[in-house]
Amino acid sequence: MKKTLFVFSIAFILNLIWENLHSLLYDNYMGGEITQFILLRATLADAIMITLVALPFLFFSSLKKQSWVMIPALFLISIFIEYYALKTGRWAYNSLMPLVPFLSVGLSPAIQLGLLGYISFKTEERVLQ
Repeated sequence: MKKTLFVFSIAFILNLIWENLHSLLYDNYMGGEITQFILLRATLADAIMITLVALPFLFFSSLKKQSWVMIPALFLISIFIEYYALKTGRWAYNSLMPLVPFLSVGLSPAIQLGLLGYISFKTEERVLQ
């Protein structure tokens, strides 16, 4: 439980910073302003997703050497979320958002979960091991 809570906490802190910084690359959320409540809710969802993907790597020592798999897995989840949100009008990018070629989703949200998830996992591995 301690490992899980640690990963969740690190993921939450990193995602809260990331969400606030890259919110400047969005035009709106569901046609309205992007508020701190919306960013906090997104941060919570991100931290939960990262923690769920990290669980097998936290508790099965045979998987620790394959923890890099978290990066593409979380990247694919990010792509799916972004694609769905853009197609359904949940949010829109402004002109400052760099796009992933061929996928037409934002670069910042596309790399967010994979990068921050891996950092969260590796931080737990270094601090609690």
